Amino acid sequence: MRRTVGIIGLLALLAGLSASAAEGPPVSRLPRVPDPPTDPIVKRMWDNTRARGGQILNLHYTMGNAPKIAEAEQNLTYSLRFDAKSPRGLRELAIMRTGLLLNAPYELHAHRPLLLACGYSAAQIDGLPKWRENNLFDDKERALLAYVEEVDAGGDVKDATFAAMKKFFTPEEILELTIVTVHYYGTALLTKSLEIKVEDDNRGAAPGKC
Repeated sequence: MRRTVGIIGLLALLAGLSASAAEGPPVSRLPRVPDPPTDPIVKRMWDNTRARGGQILNLHYTMGNAPKIAEAEQNLTYSLRFDAKSPRGLRELAIMRTGLLLNAPYELHAHRPLLLACGYSAAQIDGLPKWRENNLFDDKERALLAYVEEVDAGGDVKDATFAAMKKFFTPEEILELTIVTVHYYGTALLTKSLEIKVEDDNRGAAPGKC
């Protein structure tokens, strides 16, 4: 009898260790969902990510705790990344400036490679905090950066700032760039609040095309 109980206990321990290994180390303040996922929505999301050339990131492991909401958020993210009409590089520029303004390490780490892939240089990225004082950006980019800063500062966009946007962008593009800015403003707050850990390996987001 004792031997049977001992075997059962050992099997339970091994099962626990196996589950722990499947889940992996902590990635945020929330539990890390298992990989492979047990929830069909999470599986569908991750299949979508991989099909687009991305890898499963710590953000995905965290967002999987609320599958339906996470999928809706992913759909918006991918619509902005793959379906928008505004120049992809400028969308990434808006995201990077937002990440810098909110001091959001996870967002900055994830989007720096995407901005580089869109043709921006390391010097331009490093010069973003003082873009008004340097000549690293053209008039169109400067109009966007001024707009992003005022959106991120509370949305009180000056008439002159908006007039500069209308000079360079269509109404559709302005709407897209505004949604990009506020969406990643929220993502920056989310990743900071939940303390989502920056990946310490080479995993990267679905890149899209510039």
